[in-house]
Amino acid sequence: MSEKIFAWLLRLYPSHFRQAYGDDALQLFRDRARDEQGLFPSLRLWLDLLTDSAVSIPREHYSSQTALIEAPLRQRADGSLSFHVVGSGTPSLGALLLGGIFSLVVLGTCSVLISHVRNSPSKGASLVQPRPSEDLSSASRGPASNGAKAAISESGYPTANGPRSRIDDQFAGNPRLQTLDSPGSPQPQAAQPRPTYTSAMMAAAPENVDSEERHRVIDQAVANLKQYYYDREVGKKTADAMLAHERNGDDKAATQGAAFAALLTAQMRDASHDMHLVIDYSQNPLPSGPPVQTAESMARFRERMLQQHCMIRKAEILPHDIGYLKLDFFPDIKVCGTEVKATMASLNHAGAIIFDLRDNSGGFPGTVSLVASYLFDHPEYMYGPRGAPTVDAWTRSPVAGNMLADKPVYVLTSGSTWSGAEQFSYDLKMLKRATLVGETTRGGTHAGTFHRIDDHFGMGIPEERFMNPYGQADWEGVGVQPDVKVKAADAPETAERLAETKLQKK
Repeated sequence: MSEKIFAWLLRLYPSHFRQAYGDDALQLFRDRARDEQGLFPSLRLWLDLLTDSAVSIPREHYSSQTALIEAPLRQRADGSLSFHVVGSGTPSLGALLLGGIFSLVVLGTCSVLISHVRNSPSKGASLVQPRPSEDLSSASRGPASNGAKAAISESGYPTANGPRSRIDDQFAGNPRLQTLDSPGSPQPQAAQPRPTYTSAMMAAAPENVDSEERHRVIDQAVANLKQYYYDREVGKKTADAMLAHERNGDDKAATQGAAFAALLTAQMRDASHDMHLVIDYSQNPLPSGPPVQTAESMARFRERMLQQHCMIRKAEILPHDIGYLKLDFFPDIKVCGTEVKATMASLNHAGAIIFDLRDNSGGFPGTVSLVASYLFDHPEYMYGPRGAPTVDAWTRSPVAGNMLADKPVYVLTSGSTWSGAEQFSYDLKMLKRATLVGETTRGGTHAGTFHRIDDHFGMGIPEERFMNPYGQADWEGVGVQPDVKVKAADAPETAERLAETKLQKK
């Protein structure tokens, strides 16, 4: 269809031009359309085409002594081919009318598409700064290279005390958090404090990758899997699968960085069934060390988090004395501890409480334990397979003045409930403290470490597995099963009904 539209546009040029250059121009369009796929490359192609046509068509028709000033298929400084034609002739009235209508339609479509992209939340398909697309406990992304890695603390902040970059899931896969300015937090396109680059490093690399670079990335990914993946047998199996794909030529078609990274990620996950294995691509150079954390960046992060009301979407008392809390993230206690405590206090007199975690993408383990503290009258251990147990793994129970420790608890889940939210759901279920209502959760458990491969590619690898005190498999790859399975959209009504019945019996 696009080729037909371009052929119609060529009719705006005089017939002698079409006879001389029409085939070349059409072939150029085919080549660019084939190589420049995707929304933005396609927009760039059509904008180039319309811009060049707007310049060349008037010159072609109204310059009586026009010579062929430059080849119709000239090459730009950046290496891409450009449309630019000159000549003479007079278009027919029908051609002018058709061209005018076509131009209005194309410009209107471009305007709508650009507006749509600008207003749409990013899903995190590729990395621009150390960040995850899905979560490295949920597939995070950050820096590290052939062994040179940057350290990131359990809270997701950069540290300088280790060779590897530990990234959990604080911000993974959460488009609502991608406007936050968290130092070292893995967020696509977010304004983050950057490490210092040289002027040469600041130049964005071309997105296309050649066969040599593809081989280098695969070779280093294979080496990292064999050396670092926590299950050596699965790591070797996954590495062998990647090499088999390379031998079969399955990677040759992926000539763009982001597409190549996505393809390798899919290959690793198919072989390992581990959603935390990830390879990501950054068009901007990855730093060789951790980003610089400053008081100013921390202040910006705090301000933006508070602007989001710490991801506390709603807290209210429903009819029949049922408390309801919709929490889309477990925020850092250092930033949002006061807000979290005030919210829990606002629900203190409820007869039952519903936690809506259907859109919760994870967060800080310490905050998971803090919220759970209100549900017990003694300290309880909150199992989370993301490092050795610390004091934050225990609830702060009993909480002074708290009246929720013996109230019925319901947790709403969906296929988007992820990581830290799964920990909250899983532990309360194992402790028989809550009834889970909704859908099976997404299934992201293990922490990951990010290894920098080169200036533009890196990979996340889960390197540790911890013993589950409940003596069974955790939710990695399978999710947390609800006690009452219903569609996520029906979970609030179902939980309210269950709570009402429970309260009536009491």
